[in-house]
Order: sequence, then structure tokens, then C-alpha cells
Amino acid sequence: MISALMPNFSRADIAFDHGHGAWLFDTQGRRYLDFGAGIATSSLGHGHPHLVQAIAAQAAKVIHVSNLYRVPQAETLAARFVAASFADSVFFCNSGAEANEGLIKAIRKAQSDAGHPERTRIICFEGAFHGRTLATISATGNPKYLAGFGKPVEGFDHVPFNNLNEVRNAITAETAGILVEPIQGEGGIRAADEAFLRGLRATCDEFGLFLGFDEVQTGMGRTGKLFAYQWSDVEPDVMSLAKGIGGGFPMAALLAREHVARALVPGSHGTTFGGGPLACAAGNAVLDVILADGFLEQMNEVAAYLRAGLAALVARHGSVFTEVRGTGLLLGLKCAVPNGDVQAQAMRQGLLSVAAGENVLRLLPPLIITRAECDEALAMLGKTAQALTMEAAK
Repeated sequence: MISALMPNFSRADIAFDHGHGAWLFDTQGRRYLDFGAGIATSSLGHGHPHLVQAIAAQAAKVIHVSNLYRVPQAETLAARFVAASFADSVFFCNSGAEANEGLIKAIRKAQSDAGHPERTRIICFEGAFHGRTLATISATGNPKYLAGFGKPVEGFDHVPFNNLNEVRNAITAETAGILVEPIQGEGGIRAADEAFLRGLRATCDEFGLFLGFDEVQTGMGRTGKLFAYQWSDVEPDVMSLAKGIGGGFPMAALLAREHVARALVPGSHGTTFGGGPLACAAGNAVLDVILADGFLEQMNEVAAYLRAGLAALVARHGSVFTEVRGTGLLLGLKCAVPNGDVQAQAMRQGLLSVAAGENVLRLLPPLIITRAECDEALAMLGKTAQALTMEAAK
């Protein structure tokens, strides 16, 4: 008999009762160091007092009113994002897939409004991940995610990542824009070369295309700057955010320059829950912490410390780990053994992590992680490698 919960997730047989900082405690009382952060979502860890207070205070006032009315909390948060980014305007929604759906629609509509209704196709990249809706699995292009759902949604062309020649070869009279992750998280912590990003920007300018960045996983301080694009001199026309934006509260956003944002007029796009008072109270609280003086500088120091420790692990345990990837606290260990085995053994040692493509183990701790906690994680990964080496020798 099927379970009451639909069987679309392969869940580990563990349930968590509560959390504190970077730690989660299961229903049996065992604690785990959370280097998954809900897949890069619990940006401030668990039970962060400022976030908890903001959510509780807002919940006691009003949770939902819909977008039939002004939402002051959303207006404040949007203005803060505009001040901190390339964007002129912001649309709030609920998930990364929804943000990317909005991004796709905005690019198509902006091209149509500019007199090019034939421009509907978007160039995407092999190894990408943009969500689980019918359109976003089509933008992703992974056959595993498309299987069984019929013909993919039209309008997406896929080319190799970091290959500008293939991008230019794919442009036709129907091309509307380009959608890229600055670092492919699900794809195995694969970073876009800075020269490649500059080439994408120049190509979009040359052909009248719109450049979209998917920063669902890389945004909100995860790479050491508020947004990953800020490591380069390249700015997109439109960008999706989610995951860490609400510190674990479901929330997402679409940030855009005016020439794209003005396409989304009343009736062209909407959301029931997006940008509600409670979600935006959480979003403002997260920004309070991340934008506080010295926060990202301190995070980058800890991230550099962790990366150095991971490099030392690779040097000591080359039969298990072969490479460190990533930036900031979006890190990955490429594995010489199946990453699922590494993930399972790390959990037995008390460390939570996330598998990714190219046999990579993602390490995505909360942004408030300390050096001492990094030391504990490195020790657990060392024990993981030792256990897997011993198993292989049997």
C-alpha cells in the first residue's frame, strides 16, 4: 500500500526534533552537524534568535493578505534588494522553480514588448538545474528529470557549459535570452569561468538578448558576497533567488532591470502567497544579519579555513576524495568512491551533507558556522574516509 506521503522522495530514515545554530537533534536525541542546511536554505542555521523573533512577531500580527493590497514588508525588502544589487525592481514568490518560471516569462514578454514576439527561445547549459515544474525541467534538460512527462516544453536550447563558441552557434532569430548558474550546484559545484560570463554579457548585448542568472543556490551570501555575480564585473538583466533568502521560510524572488521588469504588467504574472507579510519579515531579518558590518568578511575567513582543511583531507585520503570545488560556503568534494556511500557514512559519523552531480559531495553549512564546528566536520569526514577505506580493503 502506498504511504500517505507520495513516494517521490528517497528520505533518510531520520527525523529531526529541533535545531540550534549549525546543529540538528533527531527524535532519538542524537545531534548532527548540519552541512546540508536544507540544501543551502537554512542560511542562518537553526533557531537564530533574530529570525525567530521576526517571524513570531509578524505571525502574531498578520500572516497573509494577498497581493490585492500593499504589503509594506515586501516594499521594504524590495527596496533593500534594489539598493544592494543591479536590479531596479523585484517580484517575490515562493520557490526557486517559481522564480525561474517568472524569469523565463519576463524574458519572453520583454522581447515581445520590444517588438520581437518571435524571440521565445532561451539558451541553457548542460549540467544545469532550474527546478521541477514542466518548464524548468525542460530548461534543465536532464533526461532523468524529463522521463515520463511527455514532450518537453518548447523553447530551450542546451549547449556545453563554459563554451562561448557553442553559445554563439546556438543563437537564432528566435533566441530571447540566456539562462546560466554562476556555479552549478546540483551539477557538481561547477563554476562558470569569469571570461565565459563576460562573453555571455557581450554576446547578449551584441544580439539584443537578455542575460538571466539563476542564483537560487549561489545567492544570499552563500559564495561570500551577497550575490555570486558580484565576484565578477558582469551584471545580468534578470536574476532568480530562493533557498537562503528566507532562512528556511519558503520564499523566492525575481530581480530585474527596468527594461525587463516593466514587461510584467498587471494580469501578466502573479502569485497568491508570494511576498506576503510573514515571508518578507523573514527575508528582512535574514538581510539584517547578512548585511551587518563584518558578517560576510567573517564568513569568508571561516570558509577559507574550511576549504584549506578539505584540501588537506584530499591530500590524506586520495582514495576517497580527489578534489575540492566551490567558493565561500558552496563547497564540494569530488569523490573517488560513490558519493552516496560517502554521504551515508558521513551521516553515521554525525555529519549531514548533500550529493550532487559528477560524483560530488556538497558541503553547504549555515553561514554562521564557526572554525570549531569546521574542525568537527573535518574530523567526521576524516573518519568517513577511514571507514570507507577499511571497507574497500576487506
